[in-house]
Amino acid sequence: MPHIPLRPNFFLRRRYLPFPFLLQPKFIHEHSFPSSELDLSNPTFMIYGSNTGVGKTLVSTGIATSILSGSEPSHCLYIKPVQTGFPVDSDSRFVYRKVSEILRTGKPRGIFASNRVVKASKEVLNAATELSMDNIEEGLGFRGSCCYEETVVGKGMEEGKGFKLICLTLYGWKEAVSPHLAVEREGMAVDDSLLREELGSWLRVSVGGEKDGGDEKGAVWRLVETAGGVASPGPSGSLQCDLYRPFRLPVILVGDGRLGGISATISAYESLEVRGYDTVAIVLEGLGLQNEISLLSYLRNRLPVFVLPPVPKEPSNNLIDWFSESSKIFSSLQEVMLSYHRKRIQSLHDMRKKASNIFWWPFTQHKFVPMEIVTVIDSRCGENFAIHKVRHNKEMLVSQFDACASWWTQGPDAILQTELAREMGYSAARYGHVMFPENVYEPSFRCAELLLEGVGKGWASRVFFSDNGSTAVEIALKMALRKFSFDHGLTGFENVNSSGIDEIRVLALNGSYHGDTLGAMEAQAPTSYTGFLQHPWYSGKGLFLKPPTVLISMEIWNLSIPDCFESDNFGKDDLQFSSYGELLSRDRDSSDVARCYFSYISNQLLEFSASNPNKYIGALIIEPVIHGSGGMHMIDPLFQRMLATECRKRRIPIIFDEVFSGFWRLGRESAAELLDCLPDIACFGKLMTGGIIPLAATLATETVFNAFRGDSKLIALLHGHSYSAHAMGCAAAVKSMQWFKDPTTNINIEHGEGKLKELWDMKFVHHISSLPAVKRVVALGTLFAIEIRAKGADLGMQRRRPFCVQATFGQCRISSRL
Repeated sequence: MPHIPLRPNFFLRRRYLPFPFLLQPKFIHEHSFPSSELDLSNPTFMIYGSNTGVGKTLVSTGIATSILSGSEPSHCLYIKPVQTGFPVDSDSRFVYRKVSEILRTGKPRGIFASNRVVKASKEVLNAATELSMDNIEEGLGFRGSCCYEETVVGKGMEEGKGFKLICLTLYGWKEAVSPHLAVEREGMAVDDSLLREELGSWLRVSVGGEKDGGDEKGAVWRLVETAGGVASPGPSGSLQCDLYRPFRLPVILVGDGRLGGISATISAYESLEVRGYDTVAIVLEGLGLQNEISLLSYLRNRLPVFVLPPVPKEPSNNLIDWFSESSKIFSSLQEVMLSYHRKRIQSLHDMRKKASNIFWWPFTQHKFVPMEIVTVIDSRCGENFAIHKVRHNKEMLVSQFDACASWWTQGPDAILQTELAREMGYSAARYGHVMFPENVYEPSFRCAELLLEGVGKGWASRVFFSDNGSTAVEIALKMALRKFSFDHGLTGFENVNSSGIDEIRVLALNGSYHGDTLGAMEAQAPTSYTGFLQHPWYSGKGLFLKPPTVLISMEIWNLSIPDCFESDNFGKDDLQFSSYGELLSRDRDSSDVARCYFSYISNQLLEFSASNPNKYIGALIIEPVIHGSGGMHMIDPLFQRMLATECRKRRIPIIFDEVFSGFWRLGRESAAELLDCLPDIACFGKLMTGGIIPLAATLATETVFNAFRGDSKLIALLHGHSYSAHAMGCAAAVKSMQWFKDPTTNINIEHGEGKLKELWDMKFVHHISSLPAVKRVVALGTLFAIEIRAKGADLGMQRRRPFCVQATFGQCRISSRL
């Protein structure tokens, strides 16, 4: 598996992070960005066809000729990544020879042209000797596994004043069939990552023809021509629109001017759109059917459509006359391409300049954010961003790991990203938006079913939709406090118009985080985020307990118990463990540690009741197992289980805030499985939709729901959002939940076990935990957190946050190379 280095310049800079720092190691082993950077200084385009046989190579030839012969000529690099039917059919050879031939008919300036086939199948090489003899006068020659030819057009190359046309075929097969069939029949398998790496390497070619080296003298246009249609398979069987998506090169789409071509062209265009490509122009052969009129009507002037003259069935003068007749069209097309390129670069610069003047970023002190450090994101593919940077006066797109998984929302690889886009597009087209109360529609219904069959299995019967984790918590608090009032007959419950006289508080843990809305903040202990500057109304409506935590240090799982616990008599076996499995063992329920926890919890509740006779603990709210934003602290599962048990005895409703931990984050679909106890109410969000669109859900038992039934609407839960259960979010959630738990799409699911495979090499984890600079390590499920020992200036509040790594659900195993 390719190595993913951990670079010092991660996407989010630590000094501005309000939350612990996260990294995602390799989730998409096949769909990550193919190389670390892509040069944007020079125009680079991909030539896609709406079908096979629509003239992609003619269009490439016309554009290349315009580039080399225009008023401001430039070098041109033409790449055909995949070629079948070779060497009888060779698009790179056609471009090389035809452009040279066209330029010779005019007043050519000095042009050096070459054509190279980098690698060919054995069947091609077996025919190489015969082919070389037949074509010896044409200058075609095989050298090992490569084919190479060159020529010079005009004069001036010897003075270094000319330009270069470099044509390349990266992989060639003999039989003229789809590439995946050619591989099946001839061998020379090429997986997607290898093909992308090879293409990325050649896209960095210098004008001298050497990869990754040499000085560029003049602009270099780069044209990449695909094989067949937009959705034709590549060598591995992947659709080419998916295969090349990590580059996200702007597209010239060669449409179909034939009967049926309108449909084919629109389908190709929409396939590109749903994957996030920019289509710059459509060009097609005019066959008298006026397909361009229908296309322009459909496109509503979003992009131009160029119409070429009909290609002669029996071309005279070897198509030279046709290219001459088409030259103005290709010149206009090149101008559109250049205009797009310049506007794209300008837009990237403008965003950086203007963003800090119009945005109010969350958790950000704008005084500390100069324009130079604003990160401009061009696109995303799976777990990687394409970031705009200027290096050595060159415009670059640099691949950068989404180091914090975009605040822990991300799970999709590039394939699921496209699947989610398609699902949301379908739902938007079918439903738009539907007001939710008293209505039902398939995405919301199916989403609720999957939630109850998955994270809510065995306890939940109702789903309340909202828009984010914080509001899901607000809803959960309303549910829990009503349930407590209902069960305990508190004053004012029978009189729906009463304001009540009793104050109800929550039981929560120090260091927990439940969101930034006012009610959710009241349910968490005082921090910098609840101080007067941030929340002048904050009073902290809770009893906040200090939890025991678990960490890995010096290769041992260590239990750290706060001083307020009576823990003087614990032995080594009580405080140290060889694995997390030992911490989960039910045998610990009868241990001295369990009795200590029981004593602490009981005493805290008794003291609260004694000192607050008119106040009640009406709900327990916890983040199961891991306090995410509070510092990636692992809480002893025994303590949280006993806390839930004691609350259950007192008929205090239990809320699990699983916005962070839910949907396989900690190795199980729900963190409740690790605690081996069930809530009355639970909150979910973030990964629920695969991180593609906001949606949250609060699940509840039927007894909680019944506390809101009555003869007055005022007894109902009067809470809602305009976009509750919106169709796009529910559709994305359905797809994500199914995708994550299916072993055929998530290879890290233990088949039939209901858990993730071990994602972290524990030898490596133990090694890290033994380093002198490391204070603690936490590794569980997809999470790997490292807290570094801070010194000097690093002792500030935000510097104390741990450095974290988050895996997702594809192939992922960190090695010692990291």
